[in-house]
Amino acid sequence: MKNPISARSILGGTAEGPIVAAPEALSFWGGVDPATGAVIDVHHPLHGTRLTDTILMMPSSRGSCTGSGVLLDLALTGRAPAALIFSEAEDVLTLGALIAAEMFGKPLPVLRLSSDAFAALAKAKTARITDTAIEADGLTIPIAPFATAALDLDEADLAMLDGRNGVAVEVAMRIICAMAAQQGATRLISVTQGHIDGCIYASPANLTFAEKMADMGARVRLPTTMNAISVDRANWQAQGVPSSFGDPAARLADAYVRMGCRPTFTCSPYLLDSAPQAGEAVAWAESNAVIYANTVLGARTAKHPDFLDLCIALTGRAPLSGVYLDEHRKARRVIDVDLPEGVDDAFWPLIGYLAGRAAPDRIPLLRGLAAAKPSSDDLKALCAAFGTTSAAPMLHVEGITPEAEGAAITETDTVSITRAEMAAAWTLLNEGPEDVDLVAIGSPHASLNECRALAAALAGRRRHRDVAVIVTAGREVIAAARTEGVLAELEASGVQVLPDLCWCSISEPVFPTRTRALMTNSGKYAHYGPGLSGRAVRLGNLADCVTAALTGRVPARLADWLSAAGR
Repeated sequence: MKNPISARSILGGTAEGPIVAAPEALSFWGGVDPATGAVIDVHHPLHGTRLTDTILMMPSSRGSCTGSGVLLDLALTGRAPAALIFSEAEDVLTLGALIAAEMFGKPLPVLRLSSDAFAALAKAKTARITDTAIEADGLTIPIAPFATAALDLDEADLAMLDGRNGVAVEVAMRIICAMAAQQGATRLISVTQGHIDGCIYASPANLTFAEKMADMGARVRLPTTMNAISVDRANWQAQGVPSSFGDPAARLADAYVRMGCRPTFTCSPYLLDSAPQAGEAVAWAESNAVIYANTVLGARTAKHPDFLDLCIALTGRAPLSGVYLDEHRKARRVIDVDLPEGVDDAFWPLIGYLAGRAAPDRIPLLRGLAAAKPSSDDLKALCAAFGTTSAAPMLHVEGITPEAEGAAITETDTVSITRAEMAAAWTLLNEGPEDVDLVAIGSPHASLNECRALAAALAGRRRHRDVAVIVTAGREVIAAARTEGVLAELEASGVQVLPDLCWCSISEPVFPTRTRALMTNSGKYAHYGPGLSGRAVRLGNLADCVTAALTGRVPARLADWLSAAGR
């Protein structure tokens, strides 16, 4: 017998408007332009659709934790959807809507529907949401009230919630408790460190939130690293970045440093000396970092949205839910991969991208890859690309990752990634022209080994005069490369190595304005790059990137290991 209650209120409010229903999840960061409210992800079915004042329906969100900041900015500027309706659990956009209501008085209803109700409503043209029902084209769906799970808070939690540790901590704890309730958590967990994603200047809302918290006296109580920011902190003025962008981007970084965060400015915190150990409970935001921490390091962190990352760093407490718990770290889909012979470094971002498409809403176990013996950099590329197409906070790779053995639940299903699917995805991510005038390395931030490999592949040769070659990396990696002489080798070949920025936060004029098409070895940037930069993007291996750097041209073709598989 079906449950007559098929919709639940996650965040309250009323709304009405046209329905925009998407068959797949969307990352608001890199997928929605905060200045217009339009979808800019060229790979998404809603590309070009304006979401302002619509009833937006999709299974969940995916991709970047910064989506919460984009939604908050849309809410503050009047460009947000009128309501959000999901069919699965969702945290990133929900948190943005929660902050809009809690701190800025801008309510935005969020609801979760059963699959049957979601499918029925998606066929309607318009809807009206009240406190008790959704009404649409003759369809009435009753709304159950908010989940009110009782949180078992200890005395220290209650002191923070009661304002005894200051107003900023009180606000942070209220937000944490509200998120815990919607996640179904009954307790909070103590974490040992944080990583802040909200320091990217994705929109003015990020700055508004951070400076408001800093002005309230917020101070982190955990060792807390910071993600890449949106300017080269020391050099943005000399680089020609307009002060209208550079000033607020720098102020945003400064606000988090003022709150006690460590100015690491890297989207690869797992490369730092502070990387967590297996089993360690941490609170990281930034999708690739979260996935790598859970998958490769065996640490434990939920995929915390922007703003919640700071709230947890201020309190040291996170909702005890999701992959903090053993039962939620299990694989609920097995993906058998038809491994071609002779794969190279471009194989791993491609497989991550396809694995995310095959498991957009659940943790998968990938089988068939152990013989390829991936390096830590290969796994970095895999995790980053997986995060662009899946909402899951981790994956398992049989024979490779630490929790893969026994990871699959008994009732899981099995799908395959075929070589034909690999070829189709390769073609999709290589729609750009053969002529290339920019090579983009470091999404996520390059490791020292990746810098060494690029220097060795260039072998002292100078880049083509019409091709810019830019590597983004963390400050610690750049310092180590300088000590080794690797940085000097790269610079002698005409390579620019930038700190603080990453490709997903870089903007003109640091992003060369004359660029028409670029080559990258990052599956993450191959996906987001067209929407973020407005340029054609091609995916290749490191050797392809070097060819582009030296000649300005890379023939359009399948990867060698895919071409050989087809012969």
